[in-house]
Amino acid sequence: MLVADTKKQLHQNLKDLRLPTVRRCYEEQAGLAVKDSLLYEQYLHEVIELEIEARQQNRVSRFLRESKLPLEKSWEGFDRKRLPRKVDVQLNTLLEGSFVNRNDNVLAFGNPGSGKTHLLCALGQELIHRGHRVLFTTCSLLVQELLVAKRELRLARLLKRLGKFRPLIVDDIGYVQQDREEMEVLFTLLAERYERGSVMLTSNLPFSKWEKIFKDPMTTAAAIDRLVHHSIILELNVASYRLEQSKKSREPMLEGAETRQKA
Repeated sequence: MLVADTKKQLHQNLKDLRLPTVRRCYEEQAGLAVKDSLLYEQYLHEVIELEIEARQQNRVSRFLRESKLPLEKSWEGFDRKRLPRKVDVQLNTLLEGSFVNRNDNVLAFGNPGSGKTHLLCALGQELIHRGHRVLFTTCSLLVQELLVAKRELRLARLLKRLGKFRPLIVDDIGYVQQDREEMEVLFTLLAERYERGSVMLTSNLPFSKWEKIFKDPMTTAAAIDRLVHHSIILELNVASYRLEQSKKSREPMLEGAETRQKA
Protein backbone atom coordinates (compact mmCIF):
# COMPACT_ATOMS: atom_id res chain seq x y z
CA MET A 1 0.00 0.00 0.00
CA LEU A 2 2.88 2.30 0.85
CA VAL A 3 4.46 1.69 -2.56
CA ALA A 4 1.17 2.48 -4.30
CA ASP A 5 0.76 5.71 -2.31
CA THR A 6 4.33 6.75 -3.06
CA LYS A 7 3.85 6.05 -6.75
CA LYS A 8 0.64 8.06 -6.80
CA GLN A 9 2.32 10.99 -5.05
CA LEU A 10 5.29 10.78 -7.42
CA HIS A 11 2.97 10.99 -10.42
CA GLN A 12 1.30 14.04 -8.92
CA ASN A 13 4.63 15.71 -8.10
CA LEU A 14 5.89 15.18 -11.64
CA LYS A 15 2.63 16.61 -12.96
CA ASP A 16 2.96 19.67 -10.70
CA LEU A 17 6.55 20.16 -11.87
CA ARG A 18 5.38 19.85 -15.49
CA LEU A 19 7.60 16.90 -16.32
CA PRO A 20 5.23 14.83 -18.50
CA THR A 21 7.94 12.82 -20.26
CA VAL A 22 9.58 11.84 -16.97
CA ARG A 23 6.17 10.90 -15.60
CA ARG A 24 5.49 8.74 -18.64
CA CYS A 25 8.82 6.92 -18.85
CA TYR A 26 10.47 6.83 -15.41
CA GLU A 27 9.25 3.32 -14.62
CA GLU A 28 10.43 1.84 -17.91
CA GLN A 29 13.76 3.63 -17.57
CA ALA A 30 14.09 2.38 -13.99
CA GLY A 31 13.76 -1.19 -15.25
CA LEU A 32 16.42 -0.58 -17.88
CA ALA A 33 18.67 1.03 -15.27
CA VAL A 34 18.46 -2.06 -13.07
CA LYS A 35 19.13 -4.32 -16.04
CA ASP A 36 22.18 -2.28 -17.09
CA SER A 37 23.38 -1.70 -13.49
CA LEU A 38 23.30 2.05 -13.88
CA LEU A 39 24.11 4.37 -11.02
CA TYR A 40 21.33 6.58 -9.63
CA GLU A 41 22.94 9.60 -11.25
CA GLN A 42 23.05 7.84 -14.65
CA TYR A 43 19.39 6.90 -14.39
CA LEU A 44 18.44 10.46 -13.46
CA HIS A 45 20.48 11.77 -16.38
CA GLU A 46 18.65 9.45 -18.80
CA VAL A 47 15.14 10.51 -17.78
CA ILE A 48 16.08 14.22 -17.76
CA GLU A 49 17.59 13.90 -21.24
CA LEU A 50 14.34 12.36 -22.50
CA GLU A 51 12.38 15.26 -20.99
CA ILE A 52 14.65 17.83 -22.64
CA GLU A 53 14.45 16.08 -26.01
CA ALA A 54 10.65 15.94 -25.88
CA ARG A 55 10.44 19.63 -24.98
CA GLN A 56 12.70 20.57 -27.86
CA GLN A 57 10.58 18.58 -30.31
CA ASN A 58 7.38 20.14 -28.97
CA ARG A 59 8.88 23.64 -29.21
CA VAL A 60 9.97 23.08 -32.81
CA SER A 61 6.51 21.80 -33.73
CA ARG A 62 4.86 24.80 -32.08
CA PHE A 63 7.23 27.29 -33.71
CA LEU A 64 6.67 25.71 -37.14
CA ARG A 65 2.89 26.00 -36.74
CA GLU A 66 2.96 29.65 -35.71
CA SER A 67 5.56 30.59 -38.34
CA LYS A 68 3.07 30.19 -41.24
CA LEU A 69 5.99 28.98 -43.33
CA PRO A 70 5.10 26.87 -46.37
CA LEU A 71 6.73 23.68 -45.07
CA GLU A 72 7.00 22.17 -48.54
CA LYS A 73 9.69 24.79 -49.27
CA SER A 74 12.39 22.92 -47.37
CA TRP A 75 16.06 22.09 -47.95
CA GLU A 76 15.09 18.66 -49.25
CA GLY A 77 13.33 20.25 -52.22
CA PHE A 78 15.88 23.00 -52.85
CA ASP A 79 18.64 22.59 -55.43
CA ARG A 80 21.68 24.44 -54.07
CA LYS A 81 23.66 23.52 -57.19
CA ARG A 82 21.72 26.19 -59.10
CA LEU A 83 22.95 28.96 -56.80
CA PRO A 84 25.82 31.29 -57.68
CA ARG A 85 28.95 30.23 -55.79
CA LYS A 86 28.97 33.42 -53.70
CA VAL A 87 25.39 32.84 -52.49
CA ASP A 88 26.13 29.20 -51.69
CA VAL A 89 29.07 30.28 -49.52
CA GLN A 90 26.90 32.92 -47.82
CA LEU A 91 24.34 30.23 -47.01
CA ASN A 92 26.85 28.27 -44.94
CA THR A 93 27.22 31.32 -42.70
CA LEU A 94 23.49 32.01 -42.55
CA LEU A 95 22.71 28.44 -41.51
CA GLU A 96 24.70 29.01 -38.33
CA GLY A 97 22.05 31.55 -37.31
CA SER A 98 24.43 34.06 -35.73
CA PHE A 99 23.04 36.86 -37.93
CA VAL A 100 19.78 36.65 -35.97
CA ASN A 101 21.58 37.33 -32.70
CA ARG A 102 23.25 40.35 -34.31
CA ASN A 103 19.88 41.58 -35.67
CA ASP A 104 21.28 41.55 -39.20
CA ASN A 105 18.94 41.52 -42.19
CA VAL A 106 18.96 39.12 -45.15
CA LEU A 107 17.91 40.63 -48.47
CA ALA A 108 17.33 38.27 -51.40
CA PHE A 109 17.07 39.76 -54.90
CA GLY A 110 16.41 38.04 -58.20
CA ASN A 111 14.01 37.54 -61.06
CA PRO A 112 10.69 35.70 -60.60
CA GLY A 113 11.24 31.96 -60.24
CA SER A 114 14.88 32.27 -59.16
CA GLY A 115 14.20 30.54 -55.84
CA LYS A 116 14.27 33.51 -53.46
CA THR A 117 11.17 32.54 -51.50
CA HIS A 118 12.11 28.87 -51.31
CA LEU A 119 15.59 29.77 -50.11
CA LEU A 120 14.42 32.01 -47.26
CA CYS A 121 11.64 29.61 -46.23
CA ALA A 122 14.09 26.71 -46.03
CA LEU A 123 16.45 28.90 -44.02
CA GLY A 124 13.58 29.93 -41.76
CA GLN A 125 12.77 26.30 -40.99
CA GLU A 126 16.40 25.64 -40.10
CA LEU A 127 16.40 28.65 -37.76
CA ILE A 128 13.34 27.27 -35.98
CA HIS A 129 15.18 24.00 -35.37
CA ARG A 130 17.91 26.13 -33.81
CA GLY A 131 15.45 27.69 -31.37
CA HIS A 132 14.42 30.92 -33.13
CA ARG A 133 10.84 32.11 -33.52
CA VAL A 134 10.13 32.94 -37.17
CA LEU A 135 7.13 34.47 -38.93
CA PHE A 136 6.54 34.34 -42.68
CA THR A 137 4.19 36.70 -44.52
CA THR A 138 3.81 38.27 -47.92
CA CYS A 139 4.41 41.99 -48.11
CA SER A 140 0.86 42.69 -49.30
CA LEU A 141 -0.75 40.81 -46.38
CA LEU A 142 1.61 42.38 -43.86
CA VAL A 143 0.88 45.89 -45.11
CA GLN A 144 -2.87 45.34 -44.90
CA GLU A 145 -2.54 44.01 -41.34
CA LEU A 146 -0.44 47.02 -40.33
CA LEU A 147 -2.88 49.42 -41.97
CA VAL A 148 -5.90 47.94 -40.21
CA ALA A 149 -4.03 48.06 -36.89
CA LYS A 150 -3.18 51.74 -37.45
CA ARG A 151 -6.81 52.63 -38.21
CA GLU A 152 -7.92 50.77 -35.08
CA LEU A 153 -5.25 52.51 -32.95
CA ARG A 154 -3.44 49.28 -32.10
CA LEU A 155 -0.39 49.58 -34.34
CA ALA A 156 2.01 49.76 -31.39
CA ARG A 157 0.55 46.53 -30.01
CA LEU A 158 0.95 44.77 -33.36
CA LEU A 159 4.54 45.96 -33.75
CA LYS A 160 5.31 44.62 -30.28
CA ARG A 161 3.84 41.22 -31.20
CA LEU A 162 5.80 41.10 -34.44
CA GLY A 163 8.91 42.00 -32.46
CA LYS A 164 8.78 38.58 -30.81
CA PHE A 165 9.66 36.96 -34.12
CA ARG A 166 13.33 36.99 -35.03
CA PRO A 167 13.51 36.94 -37.93
CA LEU A 168 10.45 38.26 -39.73
CA ILE A 169 10.33 37.00 -43.34
CA VAL A 170 8.62 39.41 -45.76
CA ASP A 171 8.06 37.94 -49.22
CA ASP A 172 7.71 39.87 -52.47
CA ILE A 173 8.25 43.45 -51.37
CA GLY A 174 7.35 45.66 -54.31
CA TYR A 175 5.57 42.90 -56.20
CA VAL A 176 2.21 44.59 -55.68
CA GLN A 177 2.18 48.38 -55.88
CA GLN A 178 0.79 49.98 -52.73
CA ASP A 179 -0.39 53.49 -52.06
CA ARG A 180 1.48 56.01 -49.91
CA GLU A 181 -0.46 55.32 -46.70
CA GLU A 182 0.23 51.60 -46.99
CA MET A 183 3.93 52.17 -47.57
CA GLU A 184 4.11 54.49 -44.57
CA VAL A 185 3.11 51.69 -42.21
CA LEU A 186 5.66 49.37 -43.86
CA PHE A 187 8.35 51.97 -43.28
CA THR A 188 7.21 52.26 -39.66
CA LEU A 189 7.73 48.52 -39.25
CA LEU A 190 11.22 48.62 -40.78
CA ALA A 191 12.18 51.58 -38.59
CA GLU A 192 10.84 49.81 -35.49
CA ARG A 193 12.91 46.68 -36.19
CA TYR A 194 16.10 48.56 -37.07
CA GLU A 195 18.89 47.03 -34.94
CA ARG A 196 16.21 45.28 -32.85
CA GLY A 197 15.16 42.32 -34.96
CA SER A 198 16.20 40.69 -38.21
CA VAL A 199 14.15 41.14 -41.36
CA MET A 200 14.50 38.66 -44.22
CA LEU A 201 12.90 39.83 -47.43
CA THR A 202 12.65 38.98 -51.11
CA SER A 203 12.22 41.42 -53.96
CA ASN A 204 12.22 41.39 -57.74
CA LEU A 205 13.14 45.08 -57.74
CA PRO A 206 16.70 46.35 -57.26
CA PHE A 207 17.22 49.23 -54.85
CA SER A 208 17.38 51.66 -57.79
CA LYS A 209 13.67 51.04 -58.38
CA TRP A 210 12.46 51.12 -54.76
CA GLU A 211 11.04 54.59 -55.15
CA LYS A 212 8.15 52.77 -56.84
CA ILE A 213 7.53 51.09 -53.49
CA PHE A 214 7.86 53.97 -51.02
CA LYS A 215 6.66 56.74 -53.39
CA ASP A 216 9.05 59.33 -51.94
CA PRO A 217 12.83 59.71 -52.47
CA MET A 218 13.61 60.52 -48.82
CA THR A 219 11.48 57.70 -47.44
CA THR A 220 13.01 55.32 -49.97
CA ALA A 221 16.55 56.32 -48.99
CA ALA A 222 15.73 56.01 -45.27
CA ALA A 223 14.19 52.54 -45.74
CA ILE A 224 17.13 51.27 -47.77
CA ASP A 225 19.59 52.74 -45.26
CA ARG A 226 17.97 50.90 -42.35
CA LEU A 227 17.83 47.61 -44.20
CA VAL A 228 21.34 47.69 -45.64
CA HIS A 229 23.22 49.01 -42.60
CA HIS A 230 23.45 45.54 -41.04
CA SER A 231 22.63 43.13 -43.83
CA ILE A 232 23.63 40.18 -45.97
CA ILE A 233 22.57 40.58 -49.59
CA LEU A 234 21.86 37.50 -51.71
CA GLU A 235 21.82 38.09 -55.45
CA LEU A 236 20.14 35.19 -57.21
CA ASN A 237 21.00 35.98 -60.81
CA VAL A 238 19.82 32.61 -62.10
CA ALA A 239 17.24 31.42 -64.59
CA SER A 240 13.70 30.73 -63.46
CA TYR A 241 13.46 27.30 -61.83
CA ARG A 242 9.78 27.05 -62.76
CA LEU A 243 10.57 27.83 -66.40
CA GLU A 244 13.32 25.20 -66.45
CA GLN A 245 10.96 22.58 -64.99
CA SER A 246 8.27 23.52 -67.49
CA LYS A 247 10.70 23.06 -70.39
CA LYS A 248 11.82 19.68 -69.07
CA SER A 249 8.24 18.48 -68.76
CA ARG A 250 7.50 19.53 -72.36
CA GLU A 251 10.59 17.91 -73.88
CA PRO A 252 9.22 14.32 -73.89
CA MET A 253 5.99 15.59 -75.46
CA LEU A 254 7.90 17.44 -78.20
CA GLU A 255 10.13 14.43 -78.85
CA GLY A 256 7.05 12.23 -79.14
CA ALA A 257 5.44 14.64 -81.61
CA GLU A 258 8.58 14.71 -83.75
CA THR A 259 8.70 10.91 -83.80
CA ARG A 260 5.07 10.71 -84.91
CA GLN A 261 5.69 13.25 -87.68
CA LYS A 262 8.69 11.26 -89.01
CA ALA A 263 6.65 8.06 -88.95
